[in-house]
Amino acid sequence: MEHLYVQTNGITLHTVAAGPEAGPLVLLLHGFPEFWRGWNKQIGPLAKEGYRVVVPDLRGYNLSDKPQEIENYTLDILRDDVTGLIDHFGKTSAIVIGHDWGGAVAWHLAATKPEYVDKLIAVNIPHPKAMPRVLAKNPAQWVKSSYIAFFQLPELPEKTLAADYFKTMVGSLVSTSNPGTFSEEELEAYKEAWAQPGALTAMLNWYRAIREGNVAQVPEQKIKVPVRIIWGLGDQFLSSMLAKESLNFCEDGDLVFVGEATHWIHHEQPYILNLLIGRFLTEEKAEAL
Repeated sequence: MEHLYVQTNGITLHTVAAGPEAGPLVLLLHGFPEFWRGWNKQIGPLAKEGYRVVVPDLRGYNLSDKPQEIENYTLDILRDDVTGLIDHFGKTSAIVIGHDWGGAVAWHLAATKPEYVDKLIAVNIPHPKAMPRVLAKNPAQWVKSSYIAFFQLPELPEKTLAADYFKTMVGSLVSTSNPGTFSEEELEAYKEAWAQPGALTAMLNWYRAIREGNVAQVPEQKIKVPVRIIWGLGDQFLSSMLAKESLNFCEDGDLVFVGEATHWIHHEQPYILNLLIGRFLTEEKAEAL
């Protein structure tokens, strides 16, 4: 794996790259509160299949730039970080795979600049327009989403999450995943990433930017590029209704539920996830045969 610093959209993103430079470009976009390492179990298998795999620390995370103003974290800006990455690697489009917030950016990219997306894989993240629809008919999702309101408060979330060397954040990862999902070594790497100067505020600003009109930036019309939604059924944050509702925003979409997996399916069930990704990416080739 190469560690690069890529200039894009007026900032610098620390980026990990693997696989042959001439291979089809695959972008792996992490969510909160991870960084590039969250995709550690997907990078190698994709690179071995001949893909050029690019995994950034997204804006605000780990070793990437961390603008402190909330308005720097709207979906339009985050999307343009990604298009700049695609341009940097000399491609006109990419396969885009996103989890959690990284998936929200991927949805928005496919909805607004589809020419940059060959295929979209959304892992335990709904289309941004699905959330208000499900909240209107599923009161349980309000409870699951209550942390989002807390994260939008000023200052208090930083103090709470950083207390006792990120005890709450570690506890959340461990308690919402299957036993043994995150090793002590991984958790130490996460804590080191969270401790980077300005990181915690920048990470939380992804949530605070919701009130800057994030969802309004996403168009209603259906996404035309092929979409696969992969969803761990044990997700404690996001109802499976969100996954089903998201299909209504796809012209060419399918949904795969995975049992014995939570929100952190890419850590818990890497073999199954990698198999589902690989099959989706090679479907056109198989159909041609």
